[in-house]
Amino acid sequence: MASAKPLHGTDLVDCARANAKQGIETAAYQCGYGEDINTFARELRQACEQMNLQVKELSELITEQDKILKMGTGEIIAPDTPSEL
Repeated sequence: MASAKPLHGTDLVDCARANAKQGIETAAYQCGYGEDINTFARELRQACEQMNLQVKELSELITEQDKILKMGTGEIIAPDTPSEL
């Protein structure tokens, strides 16, 4: 659900990170900036600087952990039948 008002600080960074994979337009909208991508980008840059994060692009907020979780190539290990352990 999109924020009713523009987010700032850590809330903005968290929201932007959560929506980074969908692109800047979606992230701006979800973070409460609607179609104002320039203001969103400026505020996000400032919030990252306050948190000592060196981020130049939205995609840099996607962590290695996020990438690993997306791969989801794990193998399911389970018994063949409910009675077999």
